[in-house]
Amino acid sequence: MKRWKLRGFTLVELLVAVALLALLASAVLPFTRMTAQRTREIELRRNLRTIRTAIDDYKKHYDKAIELKKLMAVENLSGYPRTLELLVEGDDFGGLYGSKRKFLRRIPADPMNPPAPGQPPQWGLRSYSDQPDSTNWGREDVFDIYSLSEGVAIDGSRYKDW
Repeated sequence: MKRWKLRGFTLVELLVAVALLALLASAVLPFTRMTAQRTREIELRRNLRTIRTAIDDYKKHYDKAIELKKLMAVENLSGYPRTLELLVEGDDFGGLYGSKRKFLRRIPADPMNPPAPGQPPQWGLRSYSDQPDSTNWGREDVFDIYSLSEGVAIDGSRYKDW
């Protein structure tokens, strides 16, 4: 009588292997979600810093134009750009530079509140005369920006408060 050697896995071994794979997958999934959220948060901070730096640079050039008498000081003007688009279009500051000085190539999008395809990026805006926590833009100028997302960050803060 010949004995057949059966090679392969038993049903129990297969069930144990599947259970281990399911356990590993369930442990990895939250890490990938956390990593994706952390990446978007890093992008949000970078975009906020980029736009705020451009706003501050615009104000420095405006103040320089006032100091060099290229522009007349107007009591109601703060010197901040009237719109975010002005940072992309540029300004010549009364002929200070001979051509328009641009501060951004494009307005970065808010990764926590992405625009619809074909739409421009949407940011919350504050003017110089607005309260620091205001959510209504006074429309005089753009002094600060914030995210329109109501989401909560990994550290527990709200994106709109960054």
